[in-house]
Amino acid sequence: MRRVVVIGFGMTAVVGLANAAFAADLPAKVYTKAPVAAPIYNWGGFYIGLNGGGASSRNCWNLTNSLGTPIPSAPSVGCHDATGAVAGGQIGYRWQITNWVLGLEAQGDWANLKGSNTSTIGTFGGFPFANQTKIDALGLFTGQVGYAWNNVLWYFKGGAAVTHAKYNGVVQTPVGAFPAGFAFDQATETRWGGAVGTGAEFGFAPGWSVAIEYDHLFMGSSSSNLYNTSGRFDRTQSIKQDVDMGTVRVNYTFGGPLVARY
Repeated sequence: MRRVVVIGFGMTAVVGLANAAFAADLPAKVYTKAPVAAPIYNWGGFYIGLNGGGASSRNCWNLTNSLGTPIPSAPSVGCHDATGAVAGGQIGYRWQITNWVLGLEAQGDWANLKGSNTSTIGTFGGFPFANQTKIDALGLFTGQVGYAWNNVLWYFKGGAAVTHAKYNGVVQTPVGAFPAGFAFDQATETRWGGAVGTGAEFGFAPGWSVAIEYDHLFMGSSSSNLYNTSGRFDRTQSIKQDVDMGTVRVNYTFGGPLVARY
């Protein structure tokens, strides 16, 4: 019996020594902090940028007065598209709340939109003439709401719009001393309306982003008095106008540091 006890005690000691030796061979535990989530792109802050692209404006003319005589029926004299390039800049401020982005923006663009159609009513010296629209400036004053997936932002915008346009009656073929292209009457107008748009913006470096944007401008109808080259009243045209515009934009945001999400 004593021999059994001694043997059991000896086996216990051997097992204990083996466990100690095995534990000594294990590497020491290393304690590390919990990993920090990767930073997300920060859309908040003041920004400024440039834009460029193209636009098309639909203009429909109706005659409401001719040489001082009102025309109650306001007959249509035709529609045309004024198309061309736009280029300008924008300035704004954005607030980011988790993934939601809110903002305010002002945009101004030089424009070269031009188009015409042969008038369906009246002649110049017995020959048909064209009604011509030239839009040389555009402006947008809008609010924004968007949703960000890290450095990708999709946003909608809406607010006020303004256009500056010149309207001409243009000789299409030489008439006496008047060459083709001669503007025999004209008017200029600054018109206010509304705008809606959407865009997708991609942040490619801290602070820097590039976007593609589409905007539609609802400019409504407005009456313009056209005067001839001697300054005398010629006619009044009610002109309905809207604009479709697509631009590529590059912005730099003076925002805070990147925000980490945990």
